[in-house]
Amino acid sequence: MANSKYEYVKSFEAEDEVMFPNLIVIRIDGCDFSRFSQVHKFEKPNDETALNLMNSCASAVLEEFPDIVFAYGYSDEYSFVFKKTSRFYQRRACKILSLVASFFAAVYVTKWEEFFPQRKLEYAPSFASKVVSCASVEVLQVYLAWRQHDCHISNQYDTCFWMLVKSGKTLRETHEILKDTQKQQRNELLFQQFGINYRMLPVLFRQGSCLFKTKVEETVKHDENGNPVKRLRRRETLVHSENIAARSFWNEHSSLHKDLGNFAKDIGKIEPDYVKSFQFENRLLPLTWVVVRIDGCHFHRFSEVHEFEKPNDEQALKLMNSCAVAVLEKFQDIAFAYGVSDEYSFVLKNESELYKRQPSKIISAMVSFFTSTYVIRWGDFFPHKKLKYPPSFDGRAVCYPTSEILLDYLAWRQVDCHINNQYNTCFWMLVKSGKSKTQAQEYLKGTQTREKNELLSQQFGIEYNSLPLIFRMGSSVFRLKTQERVTEKKGEVSGKQVEEEEVVVDHSNIIDHCFWQQHPHILTS
Repeated sequence: MANSKYEYVKSFEAEDEVMFPNLIVIRIDGCDFSRFSQVHKFEKPNDETALNLMNSCASAVLEEFPDIVFAYGYSDEYSFVFKKTSRFYQRRACKILSLVASFFAAVYVTKWEEFFPQRKLEYAPSFASKVVSCASVEVLQVYLAWRQHDCHISNQYDTCFWMLVKSGKTLRETHEILKDTQKQQRNELLFQQFGINYRMLPVLFRQGSCLFKTKVEETVKHDENGNPVKRLRRRETLVHSENIAARSFWNEHSSLHKDLGNFAKDIGKIEPDYVKSFQFENRLLPLTWVVVRIDGCHFHRFSEVHEFEKPNDEQALKLMNSCAVAVLEKFQDIAFAYGVSDEYSFVLKNESELYKRQPSKIISAMVSFFTSTYVIRWGDFFPHKKLKYPPSFDGRAVCYPTSEILLDYLAWRQVDCHINNQYNTCFWMLVKSGKSKTQAQEYLKGTQTREKNELLSQQFGIEYNSLPLIFRMGSSVFRLKTQERVTEKKGEVSGKQVEEEEVVVDHSNIIDHCFWQQHPHILTS
C-alpha cells in the first residue's frame, strides 16, 4: 500500500480474528439455488450429477487448503472444518470465508462442462458463506449431527413433495398435504402411494457426503532397477456414513483424532439454537457507507502462469472491469466501484439493507459471484489462452460513517494506483532493458515521482502522463442515468418520461471533486 495523507482510512478496518483454540468451520450455501436448479433443469428431488459436481468442488477445496481436514455436504451446502491448530490467514474470518467461497465458485464453473457436457451454464453461480466458531470438539460434534439431521429431514420432505407433484398435484396442494407431517407419516406416504422404501434410496441423497484426508501409499517414482518407490500421501476420501457425528465413525479414522480431537460420547437430541449461537456473525453499522474490497489471491503467480503482459495487461484489466459491471448489475444496492490491477472496491449505499447487513453474506456472495463471472468470461478476453487453474479472491467489508471519509478512501486507492503503476512501469522497463529484478529494485530504491518520470522519459522515451488512463487512473464503474420517451399508443408519443440506467466504466480522476459534481447522483440516489 502506498503512503499518502489518506492512509488514516485504514483505521476503520475492524479485527475479526476467530480466537484460538476455537475450531473454525466455514459453511457455504448456494445463493438462490432454487432458481439456479430450475434454470439448469436439475432433476427433482435430487440431481445426482449436480451433487457429484458439489463433491468434486469440495474435494478441490480440501486439496487447495491443507488446513481443511474434514468436510460435510448435501444439496447446495458444504461445511469445511479446519484443523484445531490452524493459523490460516491469521484466523481472520472475512479472509477465510471469502477465499473458500471464491475458490469453490471458481471450481464449480471450471468443472461444469465435465459434469454437464450437454448443458450450458446459463449464468454465474454464487455462494454465501459464514464462520461457525466451535468452542470445543463437542460443539463440532453437535454441529455435524445437526447438519446431517437437516439433510435427512430436507431430503425426506423433498422426496415426498416432488413425487406428489409428479403424480399430478399442484404445488399448493402438495404443501397442504405435507403440512405438519412427521417422519413416519412421510415414510408411509412414499411406500403406500409410490412403492418407495425411503431407506433404500441412494445414501448420497439420504446421508449426504463426507470428505476427509487419509494417508494412502502412492508410487512417486521408480528406482534404477525399475522398482516402484512408494510414499505415504494425504488424499481426499469420499464416504457416505449414516452418522458422521457418532464415536464409531470418528474412531475409524485416526487422522481426525489428531487434527480435531475425540468425541467422548454419542449425542442424543439436537438443539439447533445451541449451535447457531456459535456462528461468528455481527451486523454492519446502520446508515454507514459499506465498502467491500476484493483482492486477487496470489495473483503474482496467476499473472506469471497466464503470461500477463507487464507492467499492465489491458485485456486482464478489462476482464476485471467486465466482472465489476456484472456485480453492479446483480447487486442494485452498489452505488459505485473502483478497481485497479487485481483489486476492486464496491460501495454499498449507506441506507442499504442488503442481506440484513450481515458482512459474511455480503462479502462471500459478491466475491464468489465476481470469481465465477471471471472464469465464465475468461474466454471472451483471452480466446487463445487456456485458463490453467481456477483463480480466487478474498474480501473484507469496512464501514465509513460519512461521504467525506468514503471519498478519502477512494482517493487512497487511486493514489495507490498511481504510485504502484509508476513504479511498476519503471521496474519492468528496466527488466526488459536487461537488468535483473534485484538490480531494478536497487535502481529504483528511494526514487521520487519526478525521478521516475525522468527515468522513463530519458531512458525509454516514455512520457508517463501520456500512458493510457486505465493504467494511471484505474477504473470507475457506476450507473449513468438516461431518459427516454415512451409510446403509450400506436402512432402517438406520450409526454411521459421513463428513466433508465446503464452501468458504465470510466477512467477519471476521482480525487478531483469535479468528478463527483459531474455525477452527483452516485452518492445521493
